[in-house]
Amino acid sequence: MTESLPELNVGVVGHIDHGKTTLLSKITGKFADTHSEELKRGITIKLGYAELTIYKDGNKFMSEKKGIPQRYVSFIDAPGHEMLMATMLSGAATIDAAILVVAANEGIKPQTKEHLLALQAKKIKNIIIAQNKIDLVSKEKALENYKTIKEFTKGTIAENSPIIPISAQQEINIDKILEELCKIEIPKREINTEPIFLVARSFDINRPGTEIKKLKGGVLGGILKKGKLKVGDEIEIKPGLSIKKANQQIYQTLTTKILSLHKGAESVEEVLPGASISIETELDPYLTKTDSLTGCLVSLKGVLPEISHSIKIKSELFKEVLGTEEKKAVESLKTKEMLMLNVNTTITVGIIEKINKNEVELSLKIPIVALKGDNVGMARNIDNHWRLIGFGEIIQ
Repeated sequence: MTESLPELNVGVVGHIDHGKTTLLSKITGKFADTHSEELKRGITIKLGYAELTIYKDGNKFMSEKKGIPQRYVSFIDAPGHEMLMATMLSGAATIDAAILVVAANEGIKPQTKEHLLALQAKKIKNIIIAQNKIDLVSKEKALENYKTIKEFTKGTIAENSPIIPISAQQEINIDKILEELCKIEIPKREINTEPIFLVARSFDINRPGTEIKKLKGGVLGGILKKGKLKVGDEIEIKPGLSIKKANQQIYQTLTTKILSLHKGAESVEEVLPGASISIETELDPYLTKTDSLTGCLVSLKGVLPEISHSIKIKSELFKEVLGTEEKKAVESLKTKEMLMLNVNTTITVGIIEKINKNEVELSLKIPIVALKGDNVGMARNIDNHWRLIGFGEIIQ
């Protein structure tokens, strides 16, 4: 079914409690909060995943198998909690478009601003704004909130984005969100190049007590950024396994073979860039459990560069710090300052060693696989919170 359909990766972002996970469950019929700690606390801690095929029957768009299939969409539910900005940025690295959820009864909050800025930093131009919880406010209040959103997006990448009034809880206008998702232009994918797969999660899918001969290999979940992968390919994973030796953290590249490929519940022989996929490997599942390989890059053997303990980026700072209640200007970068960096799905900490105008050299606490031209989110510790202050591009 999904083989010939256009594929899209969509992030669901916005302030905590504005209804992102509920909206996603109503769109796809699946709760993306599957982590037990999240269910207890009612917030999304890790990235949640769900997928869906959108169908069109007459003029109506739906998730039921009726009419003609339009496109296959994989969703990523990004955390809205301010403490989890780094996870949200990791999610933003893997998406083509985003649904920004704003609750009509609460309006624009600090994390709404921060998330929009993160999308801007990651160059996500396709944004749908879901004005949620309209069932909780009067018509006048909903219109006032609509105007506030219009004002808020002025001069940003979301200035001309559609704003759709919805109630996720009451399932009002969910079909309109699906319709907008079908209007988004599918990005051009690089296929005839070496594959680069971003690991957004890794896990052991075996149930306790599984017989040895029925054990499945370790699984990697994420996005194929470019190229193609097929069953039987010999792959390598970098930075790979983190090992402590003589009080030093060293990284060991892992090499393995692709045993099976999955897109949602479907098993496929080959994957191209597009929706979220999972790769079953020959790795011992112990190596992939509890997201231990999240942030790694995967390619065919011998393709990836050596891991980098330092990078040079061309940086661009925002004018003001977002995510805080009061306005604060973003101060200039300083040598020896510590920043949290987000590259693809990797989170690391860098110490600024040299600054030359907007070119910044940093030494890294956790090494990364640095690919020229990759986007870097930059966050600074302000009042004990990591706040997004700008972004950069890897130049070496």
